[in-house]
Formats: sequence, C-alpha cells, structure tokens
Amino acid sequence: MIVSCAACGRANRLGFRSLDKAARCGQCQASVAQVSTPVEVTDAASFDAAVAQSVLPLVIDFWAPRCGPCRMVAPEIEKVARKKAGRWLVVKIDTEALGELGGRFNIRSIPTLAVMHHGHEITRAAGARGADDIERFVADALASEQRRAS
Repeated sequence: MIVSCAACGRANRLGFRSLDKAARCGQCQASVAQVSTPVEVTDAASFDAAVAQSVLPLVIDFWAPRCGPCRMVAPEIEKVARKKAGRWLVVKIDTEALGELGGRFNIRSIPTLAVMHHGHEITRAAGARGADDIERFVADALASEQRRAS
C-alpha cells in the first residue's frame, strides 16, 4: 500500500504485515499516518495479498457505482476507516469492475459488508447501514471469532 507523508509528500510503501506498527517516511523520517481511508481494490491479486498478509481485520465493502444505497453507505464507510485506522483495514471492491471477486464471494446483493481476518471470512451482511452500526457489526464479528479461537 502507498501512503503519502504529510510532512514532505513522499509516497511510502507499507506492507500488509506491518499495518499495525508505526511507520516513518523514508525521506524525512516523519511519522506516517495509519491508513485512514477506504482502500480501493484494483485487481484480484491485490485483494488476495491483503487477505493473505494483513495483520489487521479487513472490512470489505462490496459495492457498485450505480447503486444508490452503495453511494449512501460510502461516507459511512469513510467514517469507519478514519475512526478505526490502525485497527481495521477498510477495503472497497467495485463488483462491476471486479466481477471476478463478486462471483468468488457469491455476492448477490449490494452493498454487502464482509469481515475477514487471518485469511478467512468471519461474517457478512447485506444492506445499507450507518457508521455506528457498521462498527458494532464488525466488533461483534471479531469478538465472536476471538471467543471461538480461545
């Protein structure tokens, strides 16, 4: 993932395996902020890398540009990404552009939110929801997964 330094503007590459750690700019050594915006997936290989390597849970928004409810959820997804930066990685998959991923996950309704961690899907839900509801949904899913793992 590429994150720009707020101090000097240099692009810095962050690995999925180190998203939970503090990072410094390769040029000016200033702290680089955690990923605080939804990450637009551009191809299946990038998505597969995120699933396989991310130390953070993934909150996946399956959406399409011409879907009205998807456009209503977009600002709510952005709020969640800002609030949970460094704890969750919010990922957006345009099911029209990346039909392969929509098919692989058997997405039949959009928007659909899925939660993945440690390489597997924990849960999913279809329909529009606000940021607070999204946070509760993800937190409950992660807590349930943690209880099962214990």
